[in-house]
Amino acid sequence: MVEAQIKVVVVGHHSRRQQACHLAHLLDAHLLIDDQDRGANWNHRRAMEWAADQDQRVVVIEDDAIPVSGFTESVCGWLERFPDDLISFYLGTGRPPQYQMAIAGKLINADKERSDFVTLPRLLHGVCYSPPKQAIDKILSRWDFAKAADYAVGDAYGGAVIYPCYSLVDHLDEASVEKHPDNKPRTERRKAWRLHQ
Repeated sequence: MVEAQIKVVVVGHHSRRQQACHLAHLLDAHLLIDDQDRGANWNHRRAMEWAADQDQRVVVIEDDAIPVSGFTESVCGWLERFPDDLISFYLGTGRPPQYQMAIAGKLINADKERSDFVTLPRLLHGVCYSPPKQAIDKILSRWDFAKAADYAVGDAYGGAVIYPCYSLVDHLDEASVEKHPDNKPRTERRKAWRLHQ
């Protein structure tokens, strides 16, 4: 059965416990709740440590992700195509602002080339992603506790990231619970550029 090939872990914040539990139940996922405001970096690190102990490939999803219908089957299809790559199942608008023009250009080029994915040099979002199993030890050994969670994962991975042109999750665009190092409010619209139907 296709679903048995992966495991899912939900990283959640205590203020969103109910929706984190609901998402974990929906996806038959392991749940990691940050009960003491330790931050996304700490909780995503826990997710990587948990993933290192699993036999299957792991998908990490945040509590404010909204999976599309057929999420698990679609994810498995992408992981079969790209078994050795870090894949992000969310490509979002608004954040980070410095990458938005590049994302728009990549999507236009993908349309011209009839490609269903783009690559970017960095993991831009922690909303939903899956590192290759063989890279997890390296990610843990190179982890930077001072970085935002998405950059901590992607920069430790150290390679290009695959993004389906049509995201497999959307983002519940509510106030951020994370205390960001730059102390700037996140006011940009944070939704998927395109969403898988």
